[in-house]
Amino acid sequence: MLLGSVLNPVNSTIIAVTLVPIGDALGAPPSQTAWLVSALYLATALGQPVVGRLIDIFGPRRLFLVSTSLVGVAGVVGTLAPNLGVLIASRVLLGFGTCAGYPAAMALVRSEAKRTGQDSPGGVLTALAVANQTIAVIGPLLGGLLIALGGWRATFALNVPLAVVAVLLGLLRLPKEAAGPGESLRRGHLTGQLDVLGMALFAAMLVSLLLFLMNLHLRDWYLLVIAAVASAAFAVRELRAPTPFIDLRVLGGNTPLLVTYGRALVAYVVAYSFLYGFTQWTEEGVGLSPFHAGLVQIPMFLVAIGVSLVSGRRKGVRGKLLVGALGQIAACLLMLTLTGDSPGWTLILVALIFGVPQGLNNLALQNSVYFQADPERTASSAGLLRTFAYVGSMVASATAAVSFGQHADTGGMHQLAWIMLGAGVLYLLLTVFDRTLGRATEEDSPTQTPRAA
Repeated sequence: MLLGSVLNPVNSTIIAVTLVPIGDALGAPPSQTAWLVSALYLATALGQPVVGRLIDIFGPRRLFLVSTSLVGVAGVVGTLAPNLGVLIASRVLLGFGTCAGYPAAMALVRSEAKRTGQDSPGGVLTALAVANQTIAVIGPLLGGLLIALGGWRATFALNVPLAVVAVLLGLLRLPKEAAGPGESLRRGHLTGQLDVLGMALFAAMLVSLLLFLMNLHLRDWYLLVIAAVASAAFAVRELRAPTPFIDLRVLGGNTPLLVTYGRALVAYVVAYSFLYGFTQWTEEGVGLSPFHAGLVQIPMFLVAIGVSLVSGRRKGVRGKLLVGALGQIAACLLMLTLTGDSPGWTLILVALIFGVPQGLNNLALQNSVYFQADPERTASSAGLLRTFAYVGSMVASATAAVSFGQHADTGGMHQLAWIMLGAGVLYLLLTVFDRTLGRATEEDSPTQTPRAA
């Protein structure tokens, strides 16, 4: 469970220190290498709800094994990639390959609670959050070391042994009988249970919107029109489909869950803008090596782990969300004071402050979904949380690309910080004025009707 769930974050954090070396090697500016980030999250945003729903129907084992095998394939393709286009394709494969880990873990937590009659997920959910944070600590530093030892291609080759170990552990340890609640649906045709048209419309909406955001210009107005039309058609389709890709009726009838998804999107705009944008600036604007740029990120993740461990078993999420929102705002304000000549301790201070919301927000959002989601759709609801988070990361990647253009200089970093500050304020407002927030307690049973967390 833990290894599968961290395959995505390890690649997310490693690429943060790899973007500049890849750009130097392949002659690509930040506006183009940003697609290495967006491609992975676009694929994952599409794949998470699909794989999550399939896990609800067929159980986690087979979906985990098939999906995780793609991680190894992506590692080979990325290692041998001759140009940026093939490298982006490998990141797409990687995105689809990492789709099963997190929803499979959430489904196993739910099925074990149902099997034993003891719903005590707090420790396991905290372990999942801490595992992701731990990998995030290792990622930038590991990326810098791999680049120093074997070049940027070594960061892609790492996926091969990780995938092999994950698949072997899955074969040995994942229970074959751990099927989803939709067991009877296995007798039907798979195509009848998947909303292919809905997926296509969702993809058209995201791709057209992302293409517009990655190169903001009025001449590309037609992309916004395509996104709007695809969005309207997607909504009509999902309301009429017998087995929708994303059940809009369920979302519309579960306001707390819907607000949680919106809050996740905004939170990840801030978090990933910092992870990718700030890291690129420390390399190009300050002059740090990839290894030292990774070192600057470590305090953030160490603080996040400590915060997750301390707050993991505390009831309620409102306080965590409020403190996380204020932490984001404080860190963004401090970013606006930095220049290329700022002392090193100021860079570390920004990372330390960002560690507080990094630890609180992830845990609070994850716990919210666990208690707010329909128990029969735990995996797909967890997958949809990641989808909204990945949409936020794509917005962050596009924002960094627009802010930096051809070079990650201090002016671009300040522009990025202003956008992050606006998103942080919106996150605070969504929390302060959200009257559905109550207390998510570990005493709730997975068989009870979900309520506001």
